[in-house]
This record gives sequence, structure tokens and C-alpha cells, in this order.
Amino acid sequence: MLNFDPAHYLSVQQGATALAAPIREAIGELLSDDAKNVFFMGAGGVNFLMLPAARLLQTRSTFPVHIEMSAEIVNTGSAHLGPGSIAVFPSVSGTTKEAIAAIEFAKQQGATILSLTAKADTPIARLADVNFANDCADPTSSENFYLQSLLLALAIMDVRGEIDDYDEVVAQLQTLPELLVAAKQQFEPRAEALADEIKDEQHHIMTSAGGSWYEAAYYGMCILEEMQWIWTRPVHASDFFHGTLELLEEDTSVFLFKGEDEQRPLTERVERFATTVTRKLRVLDAAEFELAGLTPHVRALVSPIVFAAVLERLSSHLERARDHDLTTRRYYKKGDF
Repeated sequence: MLNFDPAHYLSVQQGATALAAPIREAIGELLSDDAKNVFFMGAGGVNFLMLPAARLLQTRSTFPVHIEMSAEIVNTGSAHLGPGSIAVFPSVSGTTKEAIAAIEFAKQQGATILSLTAKADTPIARLADVNFANDCADPTSSENFYLQSLLLALAIMDVRGEIDDYDEVVAQLQTLPELLVAAKQQFEPRAEALADEIKDEQHHIMTSAGGSWYEAAYYGMCILEEMQWIWTRPVHASDFFHGTLELLEEDTSVFLFKGEDEQRPLTERVERFATTVTRKLRVLDAAEFELAGLTPHVRALVSPIVFAAVLERLSSHLERARDHDLTTRRYYKKGDF
């Protein structure tokens, strides 16, 4: 497999799942200290990786959940942020300036800072009251953060008595890293062919629903746009029929992510329509991957993680097919802007 080290990949994702017990312990302590709400406040694309877990809490827990952009909350504040708030900040680098400013702001309001970082010795990790570090980089970070935030959400629900199969779900998640390697291997031939097919295309509509929607938006912005300079139009499947459908022509590229949660019918509706117009509908279906041993309930939870894993293979082949390194940037290092 192109540019893929299975042993390293496993070590990263197993490192994420190994945090289940420490995360559960920390959440138990915070909730026993009368935590009253949780804020997901990361900066940039990494905050997309928190949102399936945030949505899980919004729909399955009565614990108040708030989603904020770091760059905005320091300007607007929030009446809900203060003592008793758990403010969650994910960061690969641990140095993101918008996140650091938001952490300092949240601390001034009395919030408890919980950070998820790749390294413990970074500014964001040091500013946090609770830090969980797991060594990762861009090619492995998405699954890492999806897993950690899911474990955090499950822990909140377990402490509050809002889930009756916490141990079973966590046990299944422990098997996920090896299943993701198998999914990557299964997708490899398609990733190679798809990269060659789209290497000269400059515009793509990215659509999905449920937990997988956040991966569709993330992949469009953080990979295709940032790393390959390809224009994308992420649109939620429920909004597809409120404008975006009118853009479709026979050569319009549409990437459709079909997860396995209760929002799958929304993506199937897009699929039914798009096949009548465009010949460039690219469907990625989480149900096509074996994921042996996972129950339907857990498969639904991990759909965005599966997509992140297999799309990394597409990214590697796009790098090859387009002769465009995934680390090359035009503007990031030109100073403060």
C-alpha cells in the first residue's frame, strides 16, 4: 500500500482506544465536581472531528452541549461558559493560536480545560487542566480525534446513567484499529483508480448526513482544499434539495458519503436524484466494509471514522496522481494574517 505503515497506524489508533479508561475516570471526577455543561471549542478543521460526538450527546443525553469556534467566542463570549463548564480543545500541533486565545479566555471565565493533543509538551497541553496526549500526525489524526471524542461522549453518558451498554461499546471500539487497517486494504484499489479518475477535476460537491456529514465537510476543506488546492462545495444532504441540486449537470462531480446511522435515508435520497443527472456520482458507503464483530449500533457510531481511514488512501494516491505533495502550502508560512 502506498505510503502506509500498518504497524505505526495501529500504534496510533490503539493509543487512542487505550485512553478509554483514563477519559472515563477524568469525566467521572469532573461530573462529580458539578460540571454543568461541555463546550467543544477547537479551531479549524480539527473541530469537525469533535462534532459526531457532540451530536451524539445532543441527541442521546440531556447534558448541555455547546459548539463554538475558538476565533468567535473570544469576541462574543457565552452566557453558558463559566465555572462548571468543560471546554474541550483538540489540536495536533498544540500551538494553534486561535485555540490558545480561546483557552485563555475560557480559563478567565472559570471553565475547566480538557485538551486532546499529539504531544504533552505543547502550549495547549500545558494550559489545560486535563490533557490526553496520543502521538499522531495528519495521516493518522482524524481517526485518533474521532475516537477520543467518542470515548469522551460515551463517558459522559455512562456517568450520567444515560447508556446501558457502555462497556460493550468500548470493548468493540478496542477492536476497531485492526478493522480500519482491513478497511484501508479493501479500499486501496478503488482509492488508486479514483485518484487517477479525478486528478484533473477542480470542483466537487461533498455531501452526507448524520455523523458522516462532518467527515464530508472536513475532507473537502482540510484535504482537497488545503492540501490539494481543489475547490469543494460541502453541503448537508438535507440541504441538497434547497439549492445545490440546481448546480448538477452531467459532468458535475458529487461525492456522497453514506453512513450507517439513522440519517442514511437522507443520503439515499440524494443518491436517487443525482443518478438521474450526473455521470460523476462517487458513492462511498460505510456498509460496504466488513468491520467484523461490530454490532449495527457501533457501526453507526464509527461511520465517520471508517470514512476518515479509507479517505487517507485516496489522499495518498491523489498526491501521487497530481504530483502535489500533501504538505505543500502556498500561504501558511507567509506571516500573520
